[in-house]
Amino acid sequence: MSGHLVVGYTATKPGRDAVAFAARLAAALDAVLDVAIILPSADRSVITPPDAGYDRHLHAQAQTWIAQAIDRIPANVVAHAHVRPAESFAEGLVTLADELRASYIVVGAADGGSRGRHRLGSTTTELLHSSDVPVVLVPRGARKIAPETGIARLTVAIGTRPGADALITETAELAGAIGAPVRLLSLLPVDLPPSADTAAIRIAGTTEADEVLAAARAELPAGLRTDVAVAAGDSIEEAVSYLDWLPGEVVLVGSSRLAQPRRLFLGSTAAKMLHEITVPVIVVPRTRSHSEEARR
Repeated sequence: MSGHLVVGYTATKPGRDAVAFAARLAAALDAVLDVAIILPSADRSVITPPDAGYDRHLHAQAQTWIAQAIDRIPANVVAHAHVRPAESFAEGLVTLADELRASYIVVGAADGGSRGRHRLGSTTTELLHSSDVPVVLVPRGARKIAPETGIARLTVAIGTRPGADALITETAELAGAIGAPVRLLSLLPVDLPPSADTAAIRIAGTTEADEVLAAARAELPAGLRTDVAVAAGDSIEEAVSYLDWLPGEVVLVGSSRLAQPRRLFLGSTAAKMLHEITVPVIVVPRTRSHSEEARR
């Protein structure tokens, strides 16, 4: 696999986290890394008229910032800089990804998040509602991981309902391209009244999870190294908190079934998982976009 990865950059710690992880992913995929700063378009504000002098200053400052970001990227990664205006940060990234036929859009956590945690801001939420390619959410502190760590393992969260075909396909392609092992994960939270027979429900749930995981494993190429894990708890958050994460781990989740075709929408289960996951998360549209052909 080669192609392009688009990373949204801001001159902040989360911005550096996003570029650092995107560089590791680009190196693993032998892909070009396109670092983008999205500036306000001239007609975005209807309150104050555009100031040409300020716009020139902002563009010059953005060029300085993005040059500093490029300088931090390891020499083995080909990186291009993009500074462009758009109606919104998310719109600018989606447009650039479409132009480049990029495989992924990578973004950092919103300001205010603690180290090792995800925090979705308005920009990321908009992106998750508008992107037609997978979006990579990078937690705070990812820049602390050594570049040579690479991508050590892919954990893919498999639900108990149908519709995971795109997620399994994405996992198989990514694992095959980077040579990483795959961990198939099923979560079995139980959130029921005390009077409920939780033991019987857990047994039934475990049986169903085993069947779903076995089916998913059968869809992966035979040569991939795969493992299976079932995490149980009284809530999604508790179940995820029991899992171990490698320094070079990446998690893949599917977008909600409420999402429009070829669009992303983070479902309630994935949103709850983000509270406990301390590694980057790739959110995959429930149907494939043009990026599928671009990566073949």
